Amino acid sequence: MTKIATINNSKRLITFIAAITLLVSTMAPVSVFAASLTSRKLALSTSAGNTAATWTFTFNGAAATVLKGVAFQICDAASGACNTPGSWSNSGATFSTLTYNGSNQTGWTLDNATAGGAQFLGIKNNTASNSSANPVVVTFNTVTNPNTTNATFYVRINTFSGNDFTTAVDNGVVAASTSQQINLTASVDESLTFCTGTSGITTTSCSGATGSSVAFGTLSASTVRSGTSQIGVGTNAGVGYTVTVNGTSLTCSACSGSPTIAPIASVAASTTGTEQFGLNLRANSTPSVGTDPGGSGTASPAAGYNTVNSYQFNTGDTVASKNSSDVFRLFTASYITNITTATAAGSYTSALTYIATATF
Repeated sequence: MTKIATINNSKRLITFIAAITLLVSTMAPVSVFAASLTSRKLALSTSAGNTAATWTFTFNGAAATVLKGVAFQICDAASGACNTPGSWSNSGATFSTLTYNGSNQTGWTLDNATAGGAQFLGIKNNTASNSSANPVVVTFNTVTNPNTTNATFYVRINTFSGNDFTTAVDNGVVAASTSQQINLTASVDESLTFCTGTSGITTTSCSGATGSSVAFGTLSASTVRSGTSQIGVGTNAGVGYTVTVNGTSLTCSACSGSPTIAPIASVAASTTGTEQFGLNLRANSTPSVGTDPGGSGTASPAAGYNTVNSYQFNTGDTVASKNSSDVFRLFTASYITNITTATAAGSYTSALTYIATATF
């Protein structure tokens, strides 16, 4: 009986010791986990699949510390098994910059191999480095995006206190996605806006153009007569446009010999008592007639038609032009006519045609 009791006591002792051993093993720490990176993001310069892009990572560390390595593992999932998304490769990727709170950090170089190999973008520092400061921003250039369109991929980030990428400090995951590029197309047709009239044309539009007659009234050898008409023009023609005036001077068709009031062949001032017919595209004071060009366009009156108080008329002359495209421009044609005491009596008329020619 005593022997059996002793055996039972031994069993109880053994059982007790095993229980104590199990309790101690459960309470002992098995590992130390890295802290989590916060405010994590990955910005892509383009989301087009299979396209070289700039990748910019931004994150905050849990605490300021001296970092010697940062590894970025590119995966098709945020956790668990890490498979390469599509045809992604770190081939051709280059390291650009690392900054702490906006301050550039030197001594950092690309080391994908030590960071983990083909699925990684890694950087390390072989020199003295500063204590980190948030935000931490790491930029890589010419990283080819995964080739699958409209697909999310994940980058697992780990920071290390050593440049051998073995002693982790913090970690976190960011997500990004490729996307289908939307291609927009449009065309702009060649255009020319052109109108003439005696009123209603504004500095922006031909819509109100009206009128086709300029009445000088009764001509006198002692008084200059004047009048105006309008020209509106604008075009997207790359080489611009020209506006020419075509026709004849005032002519008395019903008079014997069809006399014509002499046109001003070369630029000259208005002189009463001398036969003259001419025009310019300026605001004049002798006589008081006309308005300077207006509107957002920058086309100018041509030589011979751009001198205040001086006039000219030769059929086929260019009166205004621009050597490139131009938005709408309003010109006022200012006409003057003078006669002598010997000018034949009768009714004088002229039909002028303005022609705009755009060169595309």
